[in-house]
This record gives sequence, C-alpha cells and structure tokens, in this order.
Amino acid sequence: MTAIPSIPETTPGSGPGTDGLHTRVLAWFEQNARDLPWRRPEAGAWGVMVSEFMLQQTPVARVLPVYEQWLARWPRPADLAAEAPGEAVRAWGRLGYPRRALRLHGAAVAITERHGGDVPREHAQLLALPGIGEYTAAAVASFAYGQRHAVLDTNVRRVLARSVTGVQYPPNATTAAERKLARALLPDDERTAARWAAASMELGALVCTARGEDCARCPIAGQCAWRLAGKPAHDGPARRGQTYAGTDRQVRGRLLAVLRDAVGPVEQAALDAVWHEPVQRARALDGLVADGLVEPLEGGRYRLPAG
Repeated sequence: MTAIPSIPETTPGSGPGTDGLHTRVLAWFEQNARDLPWRRPEAGAWGVMVSEFMLQQTPVARVLPVYEQWLARWPRPADLAAEAPGEAVRAWGRLGYPRRALRLHGAAVAITERHGGDVPREHAQLLALPGIGEYTAAAVASFAYGQRHAVLDTNVRRVLARSVTGVQYPPNATTAAERKLARALLPDDERTAARWAAASMELGALVCTARGEDCARCPIAGQCAWRLAGKPAHDGPARRGQTYAGTDRQVRGRLLAVLRDAVGPVEQAALDAVWHEPVQRARALDGLVADGLVEPLEGGRYRLPAG
C-alpha cells in the first residue's frame, strides 16, 4: 500500500485552466490538510475503502468514532467477511444509509474470495467488486495506491464548478462534461495527481463549501472564474434538500435501532411501538426487508440478516 505522497519537486502537468492551480492548491493542502486516520500510511487500502463507504453523505465528525471501532474489530476484509452481514449493519450504528454496510460486507467477501483478502490495486478490479461504483473505485486507487484517476465527489465537483466553469454549484448528477474537465485537469504525474485528488477534495470540504465560500482563505481565489464573474447566483435546477423528520428514512432508522440493540429476534410489537402511523411503519419495514437489511422469521419476528 502506498500512502498519498508528498508534493514532488517536479512541476504538475499542464491543461486548460491549470496555470498555478495545482501548485497553489497542493501547497495549501500541505499546510492545512486534516490529520485523518484513513490518510495515515498504517490505514492501508482497506482503511481507505472503509472510510470511502462511510463518508458518503456523512460528515467526518460522525464517521470518526465508527471508523475507529470498525477497523479495531475488522482490521482486514477477511475479518468482516467471516461475520454475518447483520453484524455489519449493527456496527454501522447511526451513520445513516445502512445499505452501505451491506455493500461493504459484500465487497469484503468478494475481496476475500477473489483477491486473497487484499484490496486489489487495479481500477477495473475495484470497479468489479459489489457495491463499488465509479467514484469509490477511483478514490481507493488514488488515495490507497497513488494512481492517476479523476476523483469526483461533491466537494471536488463544487471546486471545479466555481474555479474553472464559473458557476456556483455543479449539476445535481455528475455529467460527462464534468468528467472530461476533471480528466483534463489531472496533473500528468501519478504521484501529483493522487495528491491533487485529495487536495481539491479538502479545499471543497473546508473552504469552498456548499453553505458558504471563504474566499479570503482560498489559495486560488485570484483565478476563480465564479468569483471573477461577480459570483452570479445559481440558475440551474433546484438543489436537492435532505429532509429527514417524518420521512420513511426516519422510520427505517428507528426500526433498525431496535434490531441493532436486540440480542436476538424481535417481536412485531416491539417494532410497532417505534412509530405511530401503521401504514408508513409497514412500508418502511417492507423496504428494509426488500433491501436485505432485515430478515423476517416465522411467528412475526425479525432480526438483522444472518447470511
């Protein structure tokens, strides 16, 4: 496993809009990068993969304690693969979007069976793992193995939208144009490209945020296309909100909480007590069963999936 390398002395590759972009962002990252456990060499490729699953739509502060507990219990993919998938759901706790726990368990099983328990290095092999999409495969290949890939999470997309494209927010879904731009902006050198992926992501997380940009702290404010254009307001499709209270997602979370805390199967009555509206409660429970997060048993009892 190769840790994300330090900035090499060579000059980053050139591309449209890259004059000074790489150098300034990389230098800023060298001074401002957070000390996160998955960035340390000892995290290994498995630690990087676990972090990428957990960080999807979940802030770092919530992920940190669960990540530490997860790696202490399952330091290698084979350790997780040897347990029932329900244990992954239980350990996931309240991170939200618990299907990610099942997908991570499925990836661990595949890594154990296909790759001898080692997270594969090749991008195509990563992409072939269950639960691994375009972003996660690129992120693991880049952050764990120092490879040259366009890593397009929400933070990177926002930084590129503002600094290069000149708009306040990127589209709701990643477009072919964004992928083309991200590839064009990649430094030529693999080591620098891996560092650039982490640095541009960190800039979006700490400075060029969705809720408010801090241009005074931004290393590329002087060449930001959106800032130079006078920060025109977003005029694209309405940005998706993340409502929670009263939604099926909230009900699913409450049902799962009961099952996570139980030492054995749970009676229907215990689940009925967590939500007053029976139709919504039944719909949420049916959804959990359909997603493989809950296993129904005879006699109207339920448990986390055993395998």
